[in-house]
Amino acid sequence: MSDAQRLAERVVSAMMAKDAFSQWLGVEVIDVRPSGATVRMEVRPEMQNGFGVCHGAIPFALADSALAFASNTHGNITLSIENSITYPKAIAVGDVLTATADEESATKRLAFYRVAVERGTEVVALFRGTVYRTNQPLIAESE
Repeated sequence: MSDAQRLAERVVSAMMAKDAFSQWLGVEVIDVRPSGATVRMEVRPEMQNGFGVCHGAIPFALADSALAFASNTHGNITLSIENSITYPKAIAVGDVLTATADEESATKRLAFYRVAVERGTEVVALFRGTVYRTNQPLIAESE
């Protein structure tokens, strides 16, 4: 295992341990790699809106969690500064959603990510995120 992969796994593990919201969502981290992450969750009844479909905040939050994990894998605190999402398909209670975040390009301070939220092989949401990279370590060397 490469040092970059080892760091990515340590960072995401430390983040997830403190991320009460992702835990409430039921997020499961299924893959971590440098500048990328894949997470999964199941839509529960309390996540539907007044029309009986999944509230748009749910796939947004799942994609945002995938973005956070992916963009912090290099070890320094990285913060989202702009996000957008498109919902091409309705999402229902019981759907299992998988969000895969991948870095598209980066500079020293900014990075741009694409997150596809899928139900099986069907894309149900497309998310784009821009993040700001700090110089502050996310975890201590001893962690």
